[in-house]
Amino acid sequence: MTAITAPARGASMLGASAAVARRTIRKFVRSPQLVVVGTIQGAMFLLIFRYVFGGAIHTGSVPYVDFLVPGFVTTSVLFAGMMTAAGVAEDLEQGFVDRLRSLPIPRAAVLAGRAVADTGVLAWTLAVTVAIGFAVGFRVHGSVPQSLAAFALCVLFGFAFIWMFVTIGLFAGTAQAAQGMSLLVFPLTFVSSAYVPVQSMPGWLQAFAEHQPITSMVDAVRALCLGDRAVAVMGHSAGHYIVPALIWSVALVAIFGSVSVARFRRG
Repeated sequence: MTAITAPARGASMLGASAAVARRTIRKFVRSPQLVVVGTIQGAMFLLIFRYVFGGAIHTGSVPYVDFLVPGFVTTSVLFAGMMTAAGVAEDLEQGFVDRLRSLPIPRAAVLAGRAVADTGVLAWTLAVTVAIGFAVGFRVHGSVPQSLAAFALCVLFGFAFIWMFVTIGLFAGTAQAAQGMSLLVFPLTFVSSAYVPVQSMPGWLQAFAEHQPITSMVDAVRALCLGDRAVAVMGHSAGHYIVPALIWSVALVAIFGSVSVARFRRG
């Protein structure tokens, strides 16, 4: 009688995600220019806003550098997201994703591993950007726990937006197309409270700027950085801004996570 053996079990969600994340991190380590170029670009834009446009923008009792840096650090998650979109599209082009589809692993693990790895790289980029911000005069007015909470929120926002860029990469088809499609997101950074007070915009534009995710996220980070001054400067304490920012983050992960997994499964 021939013995019947049970089929081999596939990798778990956690194990498969960790394997994909390690592969992505190794790719960044072997191609450091991917991170270095993005960091240099971020530093250049920060210096331009700080020293070229800063003198023309008035932010009341808060020095412009203290107004700018929280917004710039928050929105830099979108600059980093371009690498995610291009990387996902490149994996599709080169057949790496097709090889993973042939393995007995959860389909969502492929995307989750990529998102986790890119979030880790993003955290490093944000830390460098914060250091540059301090070098050009930025100072926090809150406590150390509030400052750490502000940084943690930026990482969380980055994780949420990375799912949007994963979706873009899956739909784009090529790395070049993914980069082009990613640029369509950047107008949101300017139509927000990141670089200028929303009150300085035309009335018809203020309504949109005040009710979009980037403004909620920037206001939450800025309020934490201002500490006790947040109420006097912004009108509310940090808690008022953190709740909608967290809601936006959950919504982005839920929407784009579901869309990206569905797209990945269809192949």
